[in-house]
Amino acid sequence: MNILLVLGHPSGDSFCAAIAQSARTALEELGHEVIFHDLYREGFDPLISAREIPQDAPLDPVAARHCRELAQAEGIVVVHPNYWGQPPAMLKGWIDRVFRPGVAYRFLEGDGGEGVPEGLLKARLAVVLNTSNTFEDREMAVFGDPLENIWRKCLFQFCGVPDFYRHTFRVIVTSSLEQRRQWLEEAAQTLRRLFPRA
Repeated sequence: MNILLVLGHPSGDSFCAAIAQSARTALEELGHEVIFHDLYREGFDPLISAREIPQDAPLDPVAARHCRELAQAEGIVVVHPNYWGQPPAMLKGWIDRVFRPGVAYRFLEGDGGEGVPEGLLKARLAVVLNTSNTFEDREMAVFGDPLENIWRKCLFQFCGVPDFYRHTFRVIVTSSLEQRRQWLEEAAQTLRRLFPRA
């Protein structure tokens, strides 16, 4: 299976980076073809310009490649920290530039953009692995878990991906080395279960 794995964390030494590496190893050991992007280390430009907004706009080679990879992916895995109930700005910019009309979704003929789009993504499953420093009870009671709505409803369902799984590893800031080792194995086991060998 062709799987797109995207990491959005500013530090290459972060626990998110370790999760992404664990995920990549697990998937490759099962024989999947993994296309991996560490957006910060690659210097991906997250700023969408006005000229890039129209569906038929010419894209720079990097954005065009990311669009092709997203369109061809049979599975998608995203790893990032919870920043104010949102993905980091780098990752949000990647979404803005890559989940484009004509790539990730389209509006049906006669729809001026006000209706419900048709999702175009080939992927049947998207997985989001988060880190957080907020206890789950407080997250739900105070904030309502906005990341769940962003990824599940506002993005992947919108773009036609029928199955979605998300897990948050918490609380990172006070976790022990042993706890982190267990979490990395949990991440690997989760991906082995969700993306079994073809």
